[in-house]
Amino acid sequence: MIRMVPIEIQGHTAVGIEVKLPKTNLVAVTTDKGYIMCGALDVALLNDRLKDRGIVAARAVGVKTLEELLDAPLESVTHEATKLGVTPGMKGSEAVLRML
Repeated sequence: MIRMVPIEIQGHTAVGIEVKLPKTNLVAVTTDKGYIMCGALDVALLNDRLKDRGIVAARAVGVKTLEELLDAPLESVTHEATKLGVTPGMKGSEAVLRML
């Protein structure tokens, strides 16, 4: 099952996406500039092999819900995300605000 919901953060709206798969959930919050995602995101792949795309993204591990993703500290971020001030350790919700 796939669920998409609006995510309101300080008067701005992002899109939350949950994909329920056997034995796991994929969760992500996306904006026009970038996204944060659960541990399934391969930040090294985005930074290295897909570097020419300039993807703004960040990863939080150990999260199962959109709420947990927004509250969790980021484990890793792409080089492009750092240009927006997104850093490891930052809460997911703060990163989303920087991506709006």
